[in-house]
Amino acid sequence: MKTGMKMDAGLPPTAPVDVRQYAGLAEQAGYDALWTSEVRHDPLLQLTLAATVTDRIRLGTAIAVAFARNPMTLAVSANDVHAVSGGRLLLGLGSQVKPHITRRFSMPWSQPAARMREFICALHAIWDSWNQGTRLRFEGDFYTHTLMSPFFNPGPNEYGSPPVYLAGVGDRMTEVAGEVADGFIVHGFTTERYLREVTLPALRRGRERSGRSMDGFEVSGAPFVATGRTEEELAAARDAVRGQIAFYASTPAYRPVLDLHGWTDLGDQLHTLSLQNRWQEMGALIDDDVLDSFAVVGEPESVGAELVRRYGDLMTRAGLYTPYELDPQVAVAIAADVRAAAAS
Repeated sequence: MKTGMKMDAGLPPTAPVDVRQYAGLAEQAGYDALWTSEVRHDPLLQLTLAATVTDRIRLGTAIAVAFARNPMTLAVSANDVHAVSGGRLLLGLGSQVKPHITRRFSMPWSQPAARMREFICALHAIWDSWNQGTRLRFEGDFYTHTLMSPFFNPGPNEYGSPPVYLAGVGDRMTEVAGEVADGFIVHGFTTERYLREVTLPALRRGRERSGRSMDGFEVSGAPFVATGRTEEELAAARDAVRGQIAFYASTPAYRPVLDLHGWTDLGDQLHTLSLQNRWQEMGALIDDDVLDSFAVVGEPESVGAELVRRYGDLMTRAGLYTPYELDPQVAVAIAADVRAAAAS
C-alpha cells in the first residue's frame, strides 16, 4: 500500500518550555514534523525555540486554542513564528470545550463551529492585508477587524502565510475544516470506523462547499498506541491508554464517537464518575473491545504495519499518541516501520 504517509513526532504534554533538545533529536531521527500542544506552555513559544536548533523539520501546533485568543493576536504570533522558522510553521487550531474557554480563559463561547469558521477567515484577511496590501475590512458576527495602520503592519512575510489546520470531532466543526482550512487534525479520541463514516464525509462536504476537492488537503492524526518490549511494559501501556480513553470518553462533546459504536451508556457512566472526581476508577470501564477500537495494541514490531493498515488511506500525516513513557528508540523504530509499510 503506497500511501506517502508522513511520520511526525509529538512533544509530550510534560515537556519543559525549552524544547530545543527534543526538537534537535526529532530532526536527527528523520521525523517530518514536530507538533506541540497547548497544555502547560505556549506552543508557539516552544516552536520558536525549536526553530533555532532545526533547519528542515516542520513545526506544528496540535493544537493552539483559538478561542483563548483573537484573530489579530494569533495572526501576529503565527506570522512571526513562520518567519523565524523559515516558513516551517503548521498552525493547528482547536476550539477546546466550553468550560475551559469560559472558566479557564474567561473568554466568550457561542456557536463554536460558526465562530471558528469566522476566526480562520479573519486570520486570512489579516495576513492578506500584510502580504497582498489589501485593505483590512473584515466584519463578521463574532470578530471585526477594520484597522491596520502602517505603524502596526509588519509587511509581507517572505514565506507567505502559514497553512492552517483545524482539529475537530463533531461533523459541523469537521465541515468547517474542509471549507476554510488547509488541513484537518484528527483528535486522538477517534476510531477507524468513525473516520470513515463520519469524519471523511464531513471533510468532503466542506471541501465541496468551497468548490475544492480533497487533493492537497492534509489529514494529520496521532492514533493511540499501546506497546511495550515486555509483558509488563505492554500491560502498563494498556492501562495508561485505557485511562486516557476514559478521560476523553467522559466529555459530552466527544460523545458522537461512542454513539456510533453503541457505547452511549459507557459515556454516561464515565461522565458521572468524572463529576464525582473518581478519575482513578474510570480506566477499568474500558474493556478490550473499546481499547482495540481506539488503539493499536501490540509488540513494537507489529505496530507500524497495523497503523498503515488502519489509517494509510485516511491520514497523510501520522504520529503516535502514547500517554505513557515510550522509549524514543522504540518510537523511531515504529516510525521507520510505518514508512516501510506505507511505501510497500
